[in-house]
Amino acid sequence: MTAMTERAPATTARRSPQSRGLLLAMLRLHRTALYFWLGLVAVAGGALLWAIGPGADAAWAEYTDLGCGGPRPNLGCDSPGPANVRYQTAVAVGTGLLGLLPLLTGAWAGGALIGRELESGTARLAWTQSVSPARWLAAKLAVPALLLLAGTFTLTLLHRVLWSSNRSLIGAMGWRAWHDDGVFEVNGTIAAAQALAALAVGVLVGLLVRRTLPALGVAVLAVFSLSSLLDDLRPHLWPVETVVTAPDTTPGSGGMIVEDGALTATGARVTYPACTGEPACDAEHGITHYYADHHPASHFWPLQLVETGILLAVAALATGIAFAVLRRRTGTAV
Repeated sequence: MTAMTERAPATTARRSPQSRGLLLAMLRLHRTALYFWLGLVAVAGGALLWAIGPGADAAWAEYTDLGCGGPRPNLGCDSPGPANVRYQTAVAVGTGLLGLLPLLTGAWAGGALIGRELESGTARLAWTQSVSPARWLAAKLAVPALLLLAGTFTLTLLHRVLWSSNRSLIGAMGWRAWHDDGVFEVNGTIAAAQALAALAVGVLVGLLVRRTLPALGVAVLAVFSLSSLLDDLRPHLWPVETVVTAPDTTPGSGGMIVEDGALTATGARVTYPACTGEPACDAEHGITHYYADHHPASHFWPLQLVETGILLAVAALATGIAFAVLRRRTGTAV
């Protein structure tokens, strides 16, 4: 009992420097990617901060000076001035960089993080320096995941502040809706989940391909395919609400339209006839009402959380497969 008690601190002391050494070696090896990530967060965050404060103030002042802030805006209000252009550009930079994050993460994880080290033999060298393959892979996943989450949540919070504080300007210009891809994905939990899924998928691709450039290309294709698939599935992740109106009124819900059309006297759904808007058109085709299946703004969080859950499940599955592949390749317990 005494001998076992005496060995425990030695084991702990021996593992702690190894863990710190692995972390420092990884940060040193991928310091370019780290600087790039910090720069991306700084640029995107700075653009959003400027848009929240002076950018929005200047754009709104310009808009009202043109006589567009009242209940009867003139025709010139459809063409924004230079202050509004600068405001929209700053928002586009902030959201655009965050939107590119999954592709950039997948490319880096598949190519530089895993593929290059396997191709050059750096990984196998690390495994011979008292670092097990399991710990090596865990570090490759954990450290980038923490950095990605910290930066992504920061930008998401800034975007939510922008979205909530500039409602008058956004509504007046009418150029952004809550369900637009560029808004929806960065206004909740999806952006962080996308980054984690891209990281896990990229790591798995790197382990399978084991070459830098091919792994980079396959990872980008896999992440892009996942993103496109979820974009198509998004309207169907939560039950829709249906709006029915009279034939002389087009359904307008202000939400995410999933399907719309016309209804006959029997309740059958048909497409809008080519003569819609002409006198007696609806009567000739037996149309009694119009309908629209849509997601109102109240469905924002249900849709967010369901898609986030799918992305986290993909990340967990890819991570599990990655450890299984590593165990099979190295023959060691993972």
